Amino acid sequence: VAVKQVSLGKQPQKELIVNELLVVRNNNHPNIVNYLDSYLVGDKLWIIMEYMDGGPLSSIIKEVQMDEGEMAAICRE
Repeated sequence: VAVKQVSLGKQPQKELIVNELLVVRNNNHPNIVNYLDSYLVGDKLWIIMEYMDGGPLSSIIKEVQMDEGEMAAICRE
């Protein structure tokens, strides 16, 4: 599993986090990381998710310059 820690003290719109959890909780797709559970630990929200080897897509996008076809393939999946 992977644990995403969100500092609630630094989030001006906490309702956005709640909405995100509601969306991912009800989502189950082979190409999307699955949400497993969440816990409130102090002022942090721990979101437990399926582990994805290679890291998040946002990190890859920042490091790799993709052509239009590659971007289209990722969006399609």
